[in-house]
Amino acid sequence: MKKTYIYLLLLPGLLFLAVFMLMPILLTIGSTFFPEGSFTLGGYMQFFKDPYFLKILLTTLRVSLVTTAMCVIVGFPVAYYISRQSPRTKAVLLALAIFPLLTSPVVRSFSWMIILGKNGLLNRSLSALGMIDQPLEILYTPAAMMIGMVHLFLPLIVITLVGVLENIDPDLLKAAESLGASRLKAFFRVVVPLSVPGLIVGSILVFVGSLTAYTTPALLGGKQLVVSTFLYQNAITLNDWYSASVIATIMIVVTLAVIALMNAVANKLNPKG
Repeated sequence: MKKTYIYLLLLPGLLFLAVFMLMPILLTIGSTFFPEGSFTLGGYMQFFKDPYFLKILLTTLRVSLVTTAMCVIVGFPVAYYISRQSPRTKAVLLALAIFPLLTSPVVRSFSWMIILGKNGLLNRSLSALGMIDQPLEILYTPAAMMIGMVHLFLPLIVITLVGVLENIDPDLLKAAESLGASRLKAFFRVVVPLSVPGLIVGSILVFVGSLTAYTTPALLGGKQLVVSTFLYQNAITLNDWYSASVIATIMIVVTLAVIALMNAVANKLNPKG
């Protein structure tokens, strides 16, 4: 009776997710295989045969993977430092880490446009220091998108890692050092493997966010299309909803494939979970 009661409590949420999330996704995917009532793979064949479409997909994957890697490299030391502070200091630092999330991505993207533009703060500073003769072409490139998205998603991985790292007993490091391991070796042999679950969850959040982000690539990428801006172009500008559905399905498949790959890597690095 108790289990039945618990399942009944879950029913409204499950119905909501099924009607407003699962069904639209299934209908979108189904429409790509039966555009005129008969089964076809024409949309996918056209996408993967066209070098222009493949270039957009590869650019998107490159931007998303580099963004994820940069967030891990920058976020891990920050999260480790925060996790080792006193509760009061930790609360203040976490609040500072979360604060950027309260700012609109549009505002943050416009800020980076001011910084990275030809006459922006970065180029003027480097020119004043005599480090460059010509302005750097950063804005409206994949590099600008990566910078903007690292700024956008870095708090997610910091918050995720802090929750894992603060539960690692410092005595484990002392035990490793007492057995002859250097501090650096103890860190990589003890802390890093134990933090793999947080790394995987944080990496998935950053990767999926980078893959599906629209505002930052649209403002900082200019004519450099990624899958999300390409989908918007097909759906809104060209009114080609079939192609947009194909692109959306490819995004879903790529996302699931990368999540499965990351989970496989996590199991390899930390088999005991």
